[in-house]
Amino acid sequence: MPVLPGAEPYRHEGGEVGVLLCHGFTGSPQSLRPWAEYLAGQGLTVSLPLLPGHGTRWEDLQVTGWQDWYAEVERELRGLLERCTDVFVFGLSMGGALALRLASKHGDEVRGLVLVNPANKVHGLAAYALPFARHLVPTTPGIASDIALEGSKELAYDRVPLHAAHSLRRFFQRLDRELPQVTQPLLVLHSPQDHVVPPADSARILSRVSSADVTETILEQSYHVATLDHDADRIFEESYAFIGRLAPSVGKEGTATGG
Repeated sequence: MPVLPGAEPYRHEGGEVGVLLCHGFTGSPQSLRPWAEYLAGQGLTVSLPLLPGHGTRWEDLQVTGWQDWYAEVERELRGLLERCTDVFVFGLSMGGALALRLASKHGDEVRGLVLVNPANKVHGLAAYALPFARHLVPTTPGIASDIALEGSKELAYDRVPLHAAHSLRRFFQRLDRELPQVTQPLLVLHSPQDHVVPPADSARILSRVSSADVTETILEQSYHVATLDHDADRIFEESYAFIGRLAPSVGKEGTATGG
């Protein structure tokens, strides 16, 4: 299936500091594209992949699982590690969970993490119903465009395929056991008014990781897809400052061009 216009992956060859950005479940690179372009404009090397099963139609996501999504971001991470001296991983929602697993598995190869409304659990009755419901109904209504900013829209599926959602739940369970292995510097930005992922997920992540360098920022004006919401500029600027604190070469190389 052709990729939906706007859902394409994005890459930019910049300096020696690289950033991998991971989008969310049923979403696409569109939700992180402005963030990626901001970082590219600062001269960084940027990779924003399209996760398998995403950016086309929900039927394609139905036949994928967490192993597929994780394998894609790990492949991109390895590519960045080959050409960059410092690599950071950023993620939104499920992308935050993927970023955490990369950090738990790759240790010092990941210099730091920036997570926006990271997901850690499937909540409520859905968690218990998924193993059975997925065999009875293929989808439930979508979770896209939870955005406070009027006129801002997320390019994502309007249905949630339940086989894929079940795999996501299994991934969260696995990751929860791996969180203590995360030791990297961590910036977590989360919205009190999030109608997709409750703030409890960020709180649990912060309580489970072993990172000593932790910064928490509250996004008072945004909903779940905060990277397309009122606090977007704040996210971009704070994440770049986070990189600059940990990778002193940032800002000294000048701004690269290209895309």
